[in-house]
Amino acid sequence: MAKQANADVKIVQLAALLHDVDDIKLSPDTYVTKKNAVDFMTINKIDGKRIEAVCKIIDEVSFAGTDSVVPDTIEGKCVQDADRLDAIGAIGIARTFAYGGSRGRKIYDPEIKSKMGMNKEEYRNNQDSTSINHFYEKLLLLKDMMNTTEGKKLAEHRQVVMQEFLNEFMLEWEGKM
Repeated sequence: MAKQANADVKIVQLAALLHDVDDIKLSPDTYVTKKNAVDFMTINKIDGKRIEAVCKIIDEVSFAGTDSVVPDTIEGKCVQDADRLDAIGAIGIARTFAYGGSRGRKIYDPEIKSKMGMNKEEYRNNQDSTSINHFYEKLLLLKDMMNTTEGKKLAEHRQVVMQEFLNEFMLEWEGKM
């Protein structure tokens, strides 16, 4: 039986807390340097080794289409799974429409087709999509990208929730319900 690595819980906590503070969509000026995350950790006297580990996880955690990476540490895998779990299921559905609405994105337009297999740049620049397309372009892909046993287990149910929602949405859209 293979020995499972023990995660540094403080690194997981910090990376989970800080992984979005320098997100390219929210803070494009600090994205590369991770200034907000580094400043927070420095002020709170986190040692340099942990700061470096957290910054590496922040670089690895985000969905990047076909360019997505699997973190090489157990801490990174846990944070990436948690981030992906936040994006799917019932809360993920709510977040999708809240974000889409905040960006003026259409809920659905059958004339706008989903773009599959996008790389990081194509995904980031995909401005003419819809919230429903987002499920096909990203959210329904996440279940098969989970890293941990627990993440895979939780993602199974959340995937079903999203699929049931999409089925119901299409029935209503087509006037069948």
